[in-house]
Amino acid sequence: MAADQGGGSLRQAAVIGLGSMGFGMAMSLLRRGFTVTGCDVDAATRARFAAEGGRVAETPAAAVAEADAVISVVVNAAQTESVLFGTEGVAAAMPQGSVFISSATMDPQNARRFAEKLEATGRLYLDAPISGGAQRAAEGALTILASGSPAAFAKARPALDAMAAKLYELGDAAGQGAAFKMINQHLAGVHIAAASEAIAFAAHQGLDIAKVYEVITASAGNSWMFENRMAHVLAADYTPRSAVEIFVKDLGIIDDMARGARFPVPIAAAALQMFLMTAAAGMGHDDDSSVARLYAKITGAKLPQPKQA
Repeated sequence: MAADQGGGSLRQAAVIGLGSMGFGMAMSLLRRGFTVTGCDVDAATRARFAAEGGRVAETPAAAVAEADAVISVVVNAAQTESVLFGTEGVAAAMPQGSVFISSATMDPQNARRFAEKLEATGRLYLDAPISGGAQRAAEGALTILASGSPAAFAKARPALDAMAAKLYELGDAAGQGAAFKMINQHLAGVHIAAASEAIAFAAHQGLDIAKVYEVITASAGNSWMFENRMAHVLAADYTPRSAVEIFVKDLGIIDDMARGARFPVPIAAAALQMFLMTAAAGMGHDDDSSVARLYAKITGAKLPQPKQA
């Protein structure tokens, strides 16, 4: 069971967005003894969560009426704003003093704007983007990059402890967590693009890319993204653990932030173009390692193909 961590005993949680990340986070909360109400636009997903022992609601507002913590696991700032302040939004439905934990990747300015607006109603806001992927979400082993008021941290801590292996407390105001996440996404997107370019270049030279993978993962040129994503290329498995469109969005945010700050980001900009081209080639909803497939299409490099059933 979750323990009292200074914000009162927290037993009721709502998770808005039961995608690959949100579903795992909701299950981690259930395992720790929370009563969890899940909300998702997909009826089949709601039914799956109910079968696992969760409660379900068809609208965000209906999901949060008794929640001490509301965890929003949607894609971007626009969806977060709709969850908070839309027609069926949670801002007016959350109990006074409860905390909204925002896990979407967004421009820090939006996080600050949402926090100010929600906190004016007597609710708390924690800027808490996540990293780690669907498997770690299911294991309750995410990395959470959080910032917010001491009161928001205190109220959210039992839920955070249930979902995260690593919790970084990055400041006492919303926006700092979002800014840290954007630096992570900058590097992640660049590393995926570079890894995809390298593996396709190796294939184009006629190298055994399974042996390339073995050598590089034991050498200085390795990165976490090379090791993780190029395994998908070797398996010819482009099931979206993280889709190309995610990095179209995130590197686009970085490009916008950098332009506003008059800070050059030419490497991130080049990576953004590769993700945009991959999406334009019809692979936007496939795994982000599909950038390697784009290189293969352009150059004629031969990558592994799915086995025929």
